[in-house]
Amino acid sequence: MPRPEVLERIKTAEEEADEIIESAQAEREERIAEAREEADQIREEARQEADELEEKRLAEAETETEARREEILEEGIRAREELVAQAESNVDSAVDYVLTQFEEAVDAQT
Repeated sequence: MPRPEVLERIKTAEEEADEIIESAQAEREERIAEAREEADQIREEARQEADELEEKRLAEAETETEARREEILEEGIRAREELVAQAESNVDSAVDYVLTQFEEAVDAQT
């Protein structure tokens, strides 16, 4: 093969190699960009799922707290009603006691 033909073939081969390398680099950059985009999407989906889970748990906790609050209030109302009933049942005894003490004090002075 004549020398100019060999040189031309080498030049052509080098150009083809450069094109292959450039194409491979472009494809690499494209794949990296796609991978980054997919990673961003996965992170966003995970964040949304975490937010939804947090909202769900907060709602459940609020429901439980409200139920417990109602129980405590009902217990307090029952306890108050029992104390009122006891106090009312003791009114007659207290009046009798005070009258007896008063009468004894008056009798002691006369």
